[in-house]
Amino acid sequence: MTQSTPSSLIVVPCLNEAAHIGALLEQLRPAAARLGARIVVVEGGSADGTQAIVEKAAAEDPRVILLANPKRIQSAAINLAVSTFGDGADYLIRIDAHGGYPADYCDRLVEEALATSADSVVVSMLTSGTGAVQKAVAAAQNSKLGTGGSKHRHMSAGEWVDHGHHALMRIAAFRAVGGYDESFSHNEDAELDHRLRLAGCRIWMSGRTQMVYYPRSTLKGLFFQYLGYGRGRAKNVLKHRMMPKLRQMIPLLVFPVVLLTVFAPLFVLAAVPFLIWAAVCLGYGVVTAIGQRNPAIALAGVSAMVMHLGWSVGFWLQLLSPQPAREVA
Repeated sequence: MTQSTPSSLIVVPCLNEAAHIGALLEQLRPAAARLGARIVVVEGGSADGTQAIVEKAAAEDPRVILLANPKRIQSAAINLAVSTFGDGADYLIRIDAHGGYPADYCDRLVEEALATSADSVVVSMLTSGTGAVQKAVAAAQNSKLGTGGSKHRHMSAGEWVDHGHHALMRIAAFRAVGGYDESFSHNEDAELDHRLRLAGCRIWMSGRTQMVYYPRSTLKGLFFQYLGYGRGRAKNVLKHRMMPKLRQMIPLLVFPVVLLTVFAPLFVLAAVPFLIWAAVCLGYGVVTAIGQRNPAIALAGVSAMVMHLGWSVGFWLQLLSPQPAREVA
């Protein structure tokens, strides 16, 4: 690290990531050496041997630190790491254990933060899979049908944005707005980005690096993941009294459309909205598979339907559930 390079804190929240954490730490250790950074693995009580792998890496490299996360969720993990080890560091770099990164990922983030004076640098998140279901889910998550055209789901040339996949943040800015809201198990990044913008902070989407996300390998796991995303988005809407974006409002119709089919035996037209939605999604999967000459991703349409339904159900459940009373000033 040169004298002009700010110090960084690399934080890796994880839970049951034995399949990935060892290789990830091997990749991060050279970057930590170059940047003069600590790598704090915040472990949520894994039952698959993750902790032993991290302990071994920590014994080999004093830059690697294992920190227990009794609250288990990512928002709490990062807050804990920053409160414990953030003093003296300029930047927080967030690394998701279930992802893939270029070898120079951390270096590029710091370079862009310095070049743009951004308070936060976010990245594009491209999805990749191996098995048949995972490949189909990846195809859906990389498409506008699956994500509604969310900017951080597609490559960027570098631009100022309202939100993106969290990668780097100035610790001073992170602390100034109070860090992550630990009542959020999902969508905590978008909620924090909203508060950063209200505080006048600027968010830059990298045009020089990106990360790869490995999605759920079962449709059941995908449904419950998006159920959580939907709940998180609704909590964000309720907390900040904001209107959802158009790309978020359209999937909100999915759960009501599915419920409407209950009346199909009495009123045939009640099934029409569901059939239109299903035809669009399934047709997309077939067209994508033909266009890419890859029959393995024909299930992309099914994956998109599962994502839409999980998100919509989660949003409505959160929206219609009793809310805690707001404090009166």
